[in-house]
Amino acid sequence: MTTCNDRRNALKRLAGASLGLSLAPLFGGCAPGVVRSRSARRPNIVFIMTDDHARSAMSLYGNAILQTPNLDRIGNEGLRFDQAFVTNALCLPSRASFLTGQYSHTHGMRTNGEEAGFTREPPLRNAQTWPLLLRTAGYHTGMVGKWHINTLPEGYDYTAMIRGQGSYFDPEMWVQGQWRAQRGHTDDVIGGHALRFVKEAPRDRPFALLYQFKAPHRDWNPAPRFRDRFEDVEIPLPPSFEESLEARSRAVRGTMMRIAEMPDFRKGKIGEPAGEALAKANFQQFMRNYYRVLLGVDENIGRFLDHLAHSGMAEDTLVVYTTDNGFFLGEHGLFDKRLMYEPSIRIPLLLRWPGGMEAGRVDDAHFALNIDLAPTLLDLGGATIPHAMQGESWRPLIERRATDWRQDFLYEYYEYPGVHCVRPHRGVRNARWKLIEFWREPSEYELYDLQADPQERNNLAHDPAHAQTLSQLRARLAELRARYDDHDPPDYLPEQQQPQQCHYGG
Repeated sequence: MTTCNDRRNALKRLAGASLGLSLAPLFGGCAPGVVRSRSARRPNIVFIMTDDHARSAMSLYGNAILQTPNLDRIGNEGLRFDQAFVTNALCLPSRASFLTGQYSHTHGMRTNGEEAGFTREPPLRNAQTWPLLLRTAGYHTGMVGKWHINTLPEGYDYTAMIRGQGSYFDPEMWVQGQWRAQRGHTDDVIGGHALRFVKEAPRDRPFALLYQFKAPHRDWNPAPRFRDRFEDVEIPLPPSFEESLEARSRAVRGTMMRIAEMPDFRKGKIGEPAGEALAKANFQQFMRNYYRVLLGVDENIGRFLDHLAHSGMAEDTLVVYTTDNGFFLGEHGLFDKRLMYEPSIRIPLLLRWPGGMEAGRVDDAHFALNIDLAPTLLDLGGATIPHAMQGESWRPLIERRATDWRQDFLYEYYEYPGVHCVRPHRGVRNARWKLIEFWREPSEYELYDLQADPQERNNLAHDPAHAQTLSQLRARLAELRARYDDHDPPDYLPEQQQPQQCHYGG
């Protein structure tokens, strides 16, 4: 069966998303309110997002130490994507991509807002985001928790936003147009506002909620009830923890991401650990607190899912769980994100909708990207998908229909200099190969065979045996950039003119 979304995608491929052509006149029979599912009504939509949640830090994805039963419920009772990625592993750009369905070079928010060699980032166009497009289509909308975008979340029926990164305790929040002091652990406070929203939402129309936690962003300060958890647990080091970065590109060697030098835990006193011992001590402290704050996330999600069940709303509510980017948990001896390595770009992605999708599915065959979320939720919510959106709806994947799905994807990162000193780069990843291009002078390439080397430890870019693969991937990277109208920013400064602002961040 051919759907409106299938027709739209075929026409997009024909016309090219970058041409700015309006496809609306070509969809004569596609009424925006039609949704074919087991549910008789458009679903309520709850989009749950954490900050910096590594895919490996969830029991559903194989973690044997950190148990996340409520996150697991979402995946076990719905669909788990095992090939989910972000297109720019940085908070603000990725969040904007989730909302707009566009790459960061298209929506314009390339960095976290620092000058970083660019002119000031443009403001987010709230009206072009999926929640407000659903509001226009009749949804009651809410945004609670961490926004972390360069404009206020205007246009929502209910708003309770923490200021910037926020603190882990007693946050100040923008609640219905006023800054108000809150009491308690921030993620508990956010959970309380999410419950308030669904309890007070009108029952004559569906609702759409952004439910966004602070955790597990640094400084990983857990609620008191979790402070002793994992205290006697020795968390295993990743296999690549003690890897030297000397064999990697100059760009990677110059990053400020080593766990041994984390300012959060470094003591620097006589008799304190140093070198390898310090790296291992930092790792244990970091990981215990990282896991502890995720326990609070899981507990609050459990409260929320229980309310949906007890109030009779679960059947008609689509719950999506994900994060704004992955995170290094000691792989290659690193923390943070940004680099186009798997721990940084790969994310957890779970969907549950009892009335509209079957339970217990795992999709390990299709690349699901952050730019896909907006068209998916508009599609399932019966709203028109703007042709300017560059992602694709997951609806055919949810409904197990045959579809001409992407075989690879484009990645991009821009913020430099700045926090962690990661040089701008871009790349392409397919099922087997990954090419990374650090495009500033001096330009450098990294090439990884993910089938033979899933931990990305052997750079094949200079291996003559793989010269043809390198050439093919470089050509494919150019094709993808052309397809998505990606150009180097005109206001980018040469390295010698850049103010040196690299630091470990906070």
